[in-house]
This record gives sequence, C-alpha cells and structure tokens, in this order.
Amino acid sequence: MKQGQFITVEGGDGSGKSTNLSFVKQLLEKSNINIIITREPGGTVVAEKIRKLLLDKNEETISEQAELLLIFAARAQHIHHVIKPALAQGKWVLCDRFTDSTYAYQGGGRGMDGKLIELLEHKVQSGLTPDLTLLLDIPVMIGMNRVKKRADLDRFESEKKLFFEKVRSAYLTRAENNPQQIKVIDASQSLKKVQKDIVQILSVLTDRI
Repeated sequence: MKQGQFITVEGGDGSGKSTNLSFVKQLLEKSNINIIITREPGGTVVAEKIRKLLLDKNEETISEQAELLLIFAARAQHIHHVIKPALAQGKWVLCDRFTDSTYAYQGGGRGMDGKLIELLEHKVQSGLTPDLTLLLDIPVMIGMNRVKKRADLDRFESEKKLFFEKVRSAYLTRAENNPQQIKVIDASQSLKKVQKDIVQILSVLTDRI
C-alpha cells in the first residue's frame, strides 16, 4: 500500500487556519482521498490534556523550557498514536500546526535555542516531516485585530505585538530555507483568492483536484 501524504497548515494567530483547514479537507475528500484531520498540540487523549495546560492561563507560570518539553511530549504521543499509523495505512494526514510552529513560537517568539528544538525534533520525530506545509502569512496587526474579536484569548493569543512579529519572521525564515516543503500564501487577500492559491499548490501532490 502506498504511504499517505502528510500536510500541515501553519500561520500566526488570526491568519485563517481553521477556515482554510476545512477547505483543504473538503477539497481532498471531493477527490476521494482518505484523509484524517488533526491538530497540535493535541490529537490524542493525553496530548489534548497537555494542550489544555499549554493554552490555559494558569496561576503558575509555565517556563519556556517546560513549554517546549510539553509541546514535544504531546507531539510524541500524536506521532505514535495518530500520524504514523494513518500514513502507514495510506491515509492522508491534515494537521493544524506541527514542528514549524515550534520553531516560530518557541524559537522565534520565545527566543529559544534553535539547536535545542532541532535536537528534540530529531529525537521525537525520527525524520518525520510534512510532505507539504501551507503557511498562511498575514501582517501581525491584521491577525491581532481578528483575534481580539474572540471571546476569550488563550495564553498565546494574549502575547504582545513584538512576540507575534518574531513569530512571523521565524515562519518566513523557515519558508525561505525550506521552499520545497513550505509554500507561503498571502492570507491578507480575499478568502476566494487564498483558496485559489491553495488549490494550485495542492495540485502538485495530486492530479485529481
């Protein structure tokens, strides 16, 4: 059986990930592709509990090191129980965030050592990387204004503008260094134009769209 494809959707807060993730899912399903949709941190019972710890505004401050280790702990569970089994069965995996988010948020936003992230990536993922990453790029202030309309902001959404500027810069650097995997989409365009770009990019993986 042919191994499935691993697609991730990345972007800063307010970039439209959820909307376009659903669009990609529907697009692939129309092409009769067997696909599962998942997210990070999360995707398993244990990983979802870790997600709650990471996103909630806790009375006890989570250190940068603890944050990074929790993210990779959740990722280890996710890869073992969901991603690798699905790919081995020939399914396509569509994931809301993956390791590029770690380089952007913990590496860029938090200023953590990229070599440490790389080491954890190597140990936890054993070479597993996405076949394709859709990076929804948007100016920080536009994204922040969209996020402010939400009822409750989580621990990451509550960060300051400078944090998100660093996140965006790290994402774009990742894309520049990994052009074959990471495809940048201007998410400040109309939704119709964004999704037209997505269709064009996905056509590289399948001729059934």
